[in-house]
Amino acid sequence: MNTPHASELDRKLAQVCIMCPVCRHARKQQKGLAYSFVKGIEGGLCPFCRAYERVYGKKAHERR
Repeated sequence: MNTPHASELDRKLAQVCIMCPVCRHARKQQKGLAYSFVKGIEGGLCPFCRAYERVYGKKAHERR
């Protein structure tokens, strides 16, 4: 599901988001403090969450 405009750097940064315990918990539980935290910071502050969205076409808090 990699998008064609995602660079190799984007893919590597997205891997960090995949392994991040906070983002993993948010994707798995879909509620709670971790979910709210990831949903709030993913677009503006976290470069890993932004890369995840570019590579997979989904927000970091959404299930894959």
